[in-house]
Amino acid sequence: MTNGSQTQWWTADEAPRADVVVPGAPGLAPQEPERRRRRSSERVAQERARQEVRRRRVVVILVVVGLLAGAGYVVASLMRGEEPAVVGAESTAVSDFDGPGHGSVTVTIPAGADGAAIGALLEAAGVVADADVFASVYAASGAAVTPGAYALPLELSSADAVDALRDPAAKASLTLTIGEGLTSWQILEKISEKTMIPLADLQAAAADPAAIGLPEQAGGKVEGWLAAGEYGIPSDWGAAKVLKQLVARTVQILTDKGVAPEAWQTVLTKASLVEREMTMDEARPTFARVIENRLAKERTLEIAASVSYGVGSTAEPTPAMLEDTSNPYNTYKHVGLPPSPIVTPGAASLDAVLQPAEGSWMFWLVVDADSGETKFAVTFDEQMENQAAFDAAQAADG
Repeated sequence: MTNGSQTQWWTADEAPRADVVVPGAPGLAPQEPERRRRRSSERVAQERARQEVRRRRVVVILVVVGLLAGAGYVVASLMRGEEPAVVGAESTAVSDFDGPGHGSVTVTIPAGADGAAIGALLEAAGVVADADVFASVYAASGAAVTPGAYALPLELSSADAVDALRDPAAKASLTLTIGEGLTSWQILEKISEKTMIPLADLQAAAADPAAIGLPEQAGGKVEGWLAAGEYGIPSDWGAAKVLKQLVARTVQILTDKGVAPEAWQTVLTKASLVEREMTMDEARPTFARVIENRLAKERTLEIAASVSYGVGSTAEPTPAMLEDTSNPYNTYKHVGLPPSPIVTPGAASLDAVLQPAEGSWMFWLVVDADSGETKFAVTFDEQMENQAAFDAAQAADG
């Protein structure tokens, strides 16, 4: 130390560090504020990292707790014999309605339907919520539902639906419409489709004249005696009862028109031929007269529909069928009326037979199949003229 100034010397271990400011030391700039800012930023980043770790730990813990709770719920539900719900899922399915129901819908139960089939019909109609639930309740009840139509409320509980099906008051009436010009086998098929009565039952009833009230004049054959029209049929009626109502209407119609009982079968037979051959009401009385004129002169009627009926068909007869003498309904080979009616006649055909037009017509030719327009002729030559004109018109259109 000299002249009042002090010179300081350091050993290597004692030398000033770069981050320490020594007053008066040459070549060292003040750096403390910058270092402090760096350290502060590092501390903030470290704190954020620690918070993120803590947040992730909390999420993991919550997920684990949720899974454990769900598993516990499932186990508890199974131990109680319940069907566990899916945790977190929202279910809108309804397994059964509460009832007591509202409105009304008609459901037809076919013969032989089991609980599953009935349940499917009821669910589709909106009577029950779930076919499987209904089937289970139905099986447990030991119920036996008879086939037929039922008027049932909508949205019934399965138990109430079973009770309703066992209630005779729930049986509904069916509207049965029988068209004119149908054969007996077509009518039986239509009745079966509408009422669910087995076709075999209807066929057996049709073959039992006493059961269906068929008059003796019918000769045991139901053809022509199943009246056309609309009927209200209670769904618990059997085959014989249904057919009896149709036969009774025919008897009533003939009686109301003043037809003597001994003429019933003849009138029905003639009317059935008119029904099948003529489609225009205004042509029916003229054709009825053609039938009378041919019968009077012992000419074959030559009605194709009768020939087809004799072989159980409604199609046009083939040339071979027209030559078949073994067919009693072959009006090309046998003179007179066929053995029975061939279809159910309508009122217009019956009236035409009872009041045929006045004239000497012997021939007819349908010139327009769509409209039913028909040309009538007295002589064969006139018929040939009508045929030639028809052929020429066809050729011109062709």
